[in-house]
Amino acid sequence: MLAKETGVTVLLLNLAFDFYRCWPFVKRSICSLKIEKKCTGLSIRTIKVVVSLALLICLRLALLQGTWPTFSSQDNPAAFHPSFFVRLMTFCYLAAFNWWLLLCPWTLSHDWQMGSVPLITSGWDPRNLLTCAAFGALLLLCYRCIADLEVQRHTPAVIGLLLLVVPFVPASNLLVTVGFVIAERVLYIPSVGSVIITAYGVQLMWCSKPGTKAILVVGLAVLAASSVARTYRRNADWRDRATLLRADLVTLPQNAKLHYNLGNFLRETEQQESAIKHYKEALRLWPSYASAHNNIGTLVTGSDNAEQHFLQAIKFNKYHVNAHYNLGKLYKKSGRTSQAVAMLEKCIWLQPRFVQAHVELLTLKPEREKHAILVKLVELEPNNWEHFMLYGDWLKTKGLAAPASKFYLESLRLSFRNRNVEKPIRGDLISFRSTALMLRSLGQKSRILQVLTRWHTWRRGWPSAAAAHMYLRDWRLKMELEGRVRIYSQAVNPTKSTKCFDHTQLSIEEKQENSPSPEEKRHIDALSRVSASDISETKSCEQKTCGTKKRSLSISSQIKTTHNKSEIGLKKKCVHRKDDKGKGVIPNIAAPLEHILMKTF
Repeated sequence: MLAKETGVTVLLLNLAFDFYRCWPFVKRSICSLKIEKKCTGLSIRTIKVVVSLALLICLRLALLQGTWPTFSSQDNPAAFHPSFFVRLMTFCYLAAFNWWLLLCPWTLSHDWQMGSVPLITSGWDPRNLLTCAAFGALLLLCYRCIADLEVQRHTPAVIGLLLLVVPFVPASNLLVTVGFVIAERVLYIPSVGSVIITAYGVQLMWCSKPGTKAILVVGLAVLAASSVARTYRRNADWRDRATLLRADLVTLPQNAKLHYNLGNFLRETEQQESAIKHYKEALRLWPSYASAHNNIGTLVTGSDNAEQHFLQAIKFNKYHVNAHYNLGKLYKKSGRTSQAVAMLEKCIWLQPRFVQAHVELLTLKPEREKHAILVKLVELEPNNWEHFMLYGDWLKTKGLAAPASKFYLESLRLSFRNRNVEKPIRGDLISFRSTALMLRSLGQKSRILQVLTRWHTWRRGWPSAAAAHMYLRDWRLKMELEGRVRIYSQAVNPTKSTKCFDHTQLSIEEKQENSPSPEEKRHIDALSRVSASDISETKSCEQKTCGTKKRSLSISSQIKTTHNKSEIGLKKKCVHRKDDKGKGVIPNIAAPLEHILMKTF
């Protein structure tokens, strides 16, 4: 019942069949003015079914917000005709035509709107003959069922008639107006009744007239073979959208809706000329087709022709939201800002949740009104990262860096959350770049590193939290090691100086557990004096010293990056004489030098 309203008729069907089975007891109770036990049970079941039916109808109306659905003349042209007799004759013919589709399903279509079945405006229309034949056969069946109330010999015929009539009544337009002319889906349950009636009629003829068995067999074989062939052929029509539309146009070439739908398909497949042709054919068959005017306006060349079609669409349907939106975009493109704003505002008034209209209006409104539009966009679609990007860009232009960074981060989070959705635009990359630039302008480098780590984790698509955590640890360790490498690289790149230092001027402070003896101190001092006298006599370093003050230098400021040029075949600038007596000093600085070189290279 929640999907198709005809499902609720099963309760009425059960109630009618229950009444049929209990009719002898009901009649005896009426004649004797005494309520029998069977009638009491029927009354209780009737009350239960009626109450259940009322509750289900109330639930269905609650889902419709307490109102019946509204339809237009395009959906059901006969329902909007002013003449009662035209409506009655057309609806009776439609019921007969549905029964004909059950008997001979040759003319099939997935859409029967907009002129598929012309109205019967005269009593002399030959289609009224089909109506009379169908209702005549129905009256005979009803008479057979009523006559069988006493003896109840033809119960299958009664069940078949109930299944044929009761589920179809809500969709017949005779009680309430529905939004379609003919719908093959409403014939699913009535088809069961038609099959039961046909099978029971064949059974009666088979038993009552043995001479007709051969004819019945041949007739049933032909019926089954033709039904199988028709089913196979119709399944081929449903292979894809284009095949279905073209097959139905062969059956109903006067259906404007089919031409419109085929035009939509051709437009989506970049066949613009063919699409325009079918749109124009739809307008020829139905001149007030607002959607066809709107769609053809998006394809024709020239702003004047497009504007004319959009205005025609609004004329025939003043609540057509897409026509207002397209006309507003056309005015915006042609530079008519005020008219564009008016059309877009009218579009929002017709449909307040039209997001595209808000986005277009954002580029036309002055700066003082953009904030309200951005707030509305975020409210309408809180999971759209693009809206947060627009909000962040607007805050950035206002010089509000901190609030802009918050919106950029939210945009990045939303783009991460939609990582399984394949889109042509890399939203995560766009939002990440804007976020990183904004954080860099704020000087928050640590947060940039954090965002970068999360972005790398997301791009790799780790399936578990544990794997993501291990990757984060690995990334942090990598960043820490790169930071240490930079520190060591600064240690081996000192400030340029005009002096040339030798190893005796390197101040090395080592903490030893046992301090040297006085004899060792005197020995080291002697070696230093000898080394200094040798260096003063050499002429390899004849550079002039600048006027800088003497200061105590450490390893990080005295060691140059070119101190090992002898290893690559270059000439040394400072030639020092080797002294075997200096063996006690050289080993003390070998370890730190090796450590620094290893970290550098």
